[in-house]
Amino acid sequence: MTTTDLAETRERSTAPPPDADPTVGRSLAGLLRPYVATFTVMVTLQVIGALAGLVPLLAVVELGRTLLAPGPIDHGHAWSVVAAGAAGLFLRLLFTAASSGVGHIVDGQVQLTFRRQLAAQLGRVPMGWFSRRGTGELAKVVGDDVSAVHPFIAHTPGELVSAFVVPLVSLIYLFTVDWRLTLITLIPVVLAVALVPLMMTPARLREQEEFDTGMGRIASSVVEFVQGIAVVKAFGGSERAHRTFRTAVDDFADSFFRMVRGLAGIAAGMQVALSPPFVLLVVLIGGTALITTGGMDAADLLPFLLLGWGLTAPVAALGHGFDDMQAARRAVGRIRDVLEVRPLPEPSRPATPRGHRVELRDVRFGYEAGHEVLRGIDLVLEPGTVTALVGPSGSGKSTLVQLLPRFFDPTHGSVALGGVDLRELGSRELYRKVSFVFQDVRLLRASVADNIALAVPHADLDDVMRAAELAHVHDRILELPRGYDSVIGEDAGLSGGEAQRISLARALLADAPVLVLDEATAFADPETERAVRRALATSGGTRTTLVIAHRLETIADADTVVMLDDGTVVERGAPAELLARNGRFAAFWQAQRSAIADRPEAHGGAPRGDEPR
Repeated sequence: MTTTDLAETRERSTAPPPDADPTVGRSLAGLLRPYVATFTVMVTLQVIGALAGLVPLLAVVELGRTLLAPGPIDHGHAWSVVAAGAAGLFLRLLFTAASSGVGHIVDGQVQLTFRRQLAAQLGRVPMGWFSRRGTGELAKVVGDDVSAVHPFIAHTPGELVSAFVVPLVSLIYLFTVDWRLTLITLIPVVLAVALVPLMMTPARLREQEEFDTGMGRIASSVVEFVQGIAVVKAFGGSERAHRTFRTAVDDFADSFFRMVRGLAGIAAGMQVALSPPFVLLVVLIGGTALITTGGMDAADLLPFLLLGWGLTAPVAALGHGFDDMQAARRAVGRIRDVLEVRPLPEPSRPATPRGHRVELRDVRFGYEAGHEVLRGIDLVLEPGTVTALVGPSGSGKSTLVQLLPRFFDPTHGSVALGGVDLRELGSRELYRKVSFVFQDVRLLRASVADNIALAVPHADLDDVMRAAELAHVHDRILELPRGYDSVIGEDAGLSGGEAQRISLARALLADAPVLVLDEATAFADPETERAVRRALATSGGTRTTLVIAHRLETIADADTVVMLDDGTVVERGAPAELLARNGRFAAFWQAQRSAIADRPEAHGGAPRGDEPR
């Protein structure tokens, strides 16, 4: 494939994945677009329910006029009015409940869509993106932020509909009674509405953003503290760890108090303006003035006393509706930020590798612009060989091995498998060809057998057990309460080394032609590691293996050793050849042997296996 063809493939690969829905997560309007029909039904039901809610109030007005009218009381009419009021109340409850039910169905669909899209997106984004974000922050997006959409979907529409429909119908009716007292009754509403923009000023919105950020920092600090509690206690750092949490709490408290101080006066003013005593006071003052001057009948004051509350109660809900809308807008913004993270591109026409020879050509990579971790790596991994990466901490070993399963794409150069750039391989094909075991092992809350068979879900138990035997963990599994049916985290408690060997068994069962091991036996004792190395050598065949090695036995067994330092290859070759050069690798080898010699208890008379071949 020419350079031009490769460039065209990469350009096509930048298109969004076919299962991505561009309307979801873009805005609140985009959020509801796929559910317009259902949402329309919900709003219609709420409108009918809101209008039916006015009938009992109007029935009270009409009943008052009937009872206060001169002459004998029309009992039939009075009971008809009462029946109409009761029917209106029943219809309000019926249609409001139906609207709420539909709203919650829509809300469930939206949240399910969000969580599915987030799960799919988190499976596509580069692994480096996770390293720059705390666990608590991501948990807040997937959990709290998705849930924050609930009030906006399920409740806010009904509140906003009532806030506009009820006042509108009430005003029309009250204007037919007396337009002057209608204007007087609107005074509390006007005062409250005038205060709403003050809650949406840039300063108030900034304070709400700081509030949300503070909540995320508290969640992250709690998760980090709990996950690292063992290390914190072992090294006496509890005071520093607590200080981090206290700092996050103090910062949150400061932002919370700033937000409260900014909103307290506005909220208090709205509550006073919309409170029943204030509304009654305004209506009574205006009505008394009109009645005493002969401008209005006393009986006409009754609808204003009742519907005046009908005007203000929805406006109070309107304030809460705006709060929910703002909270949903901020939550959708954070969800959108995750959904818009650019995933590793997939080729439009995936290529098929020819063999499993791995080549790295002039590979450069950096997590941040302007700071390269790998600089000009050229490396060939031949089938049937084991290549050991060695070097000081921070030399780029873990970064390099993570390029093979394509956790990142190089910023320059290419990584090829079977003559095909990894960017031209589909993800499914890539992970059929490349298995990996890392030091930081994550096991699912599932049975041991299911954890081993994760990459081959239809594997039978004999194959699972054979892989476990090769990984030298079969006997330990049989000691568990239910053997291979024991569930991780319930009745299967495994050490770090045992969890690594479960992960290694998973990779061996997948039987991929390329195996990447990043300190995969770091927690194993020397005897177990020797058994694992023998198993890998026995089952290797034509497998291409790349391993980060620290123990001399692992290095001695390798066909090729590649030494990295500061992101570059400083030496490569067979172990014996590199020792004979007496260069950087020889110094590294001697330093390792000296460190072992200083720990005689580590030998225990075991046969030496650290002599290079």
